[in-house]
Amino acid sequence: MTAGADSPGPSLDGVLFDIDDTLVDTKGAFAVALDAVRVAYLPHLPAGGTAELLESWRADAGGHYRAYTRGETTATAQRMARANALHAEFGGPPLDDAGFAAWDAVFESGFEAAWAAHDDARPVLDSLAATGLRIGALSNARTAYQTGKLRATGLADVPVLVGVDTLGVGKPAPEVFLEACRRLGTAPSRTAYVGDELDIDALAAARVGLVGVWIDRPGARRAEVAPAEQQEAARAGVRVIASLRELLGHLGLST
Repeated sequence: MTAGADSPGPSLDGVLFDIDDTLVDTKGAFAVALDAVRVAYLPHLPAGGTAELLESWRADAGGHYRAYTRGETTATAQRMARANALHAEFGGPPLDDAGFAAWDAVFESGFEAAWAAHDDARPVLDSLAATGLRIGALSNARTAYQTGKLRATGLADVPVLVGVDTLGVGKPAPEVFLEACRRLGTAPSRTAYVGDELDIDALAAARVGLVGVWIDRPGARRAEVAPAEQQEAARAGVRVIASLRELLGHLGLST
């Protein structure tokens, strides 16, 4: 928890949310998708092997997804690169374009079927709405894709204001946070941003003047968080929560 995290937050006009693993249990959906991949492409792995696949997929050691958010590759190319990296690590066949298309159909079918909101998402959104604050989402995935995900998980009232396709880049680029605030109609200093990755979410938001909130849910993190990064976040006033149910208290809000 950051120093001063229990003190009242600044007066706010709006709250922006990350989507994956903040509002939606994307980690759980990835586990379902990767188990389907295991059955179809990695049958030599036991059912328990899905946990290792999930850890590798989320870590994305090759940095393919972040390259996509920097505008250096396409959504399809980054996923194909990650699929082939996964197969190389766990003994699966290499995938050419046609092979990846079939692989991706298996993955995406399982992924979409397993989309579900975190159980703390709906209550906090309703509580924020009761305060009169404006609410929106800023994501490092495509706008239409994320809009469909929110609709499928019962969170359609949260508009996706900025996706990676809006400006051609994603977080942590400063301009995406500023554009999301502009579309939300709020000043950055009067806007909170809530996300599950300290570096590209809460800390990046704080660097451009928003109130950064890091939701550090229990369980394995996507990647290690360096002590220096946590220290910088503390100096920047980043709030740290383990559940969205803690959000209003950390922002000094009440219904």
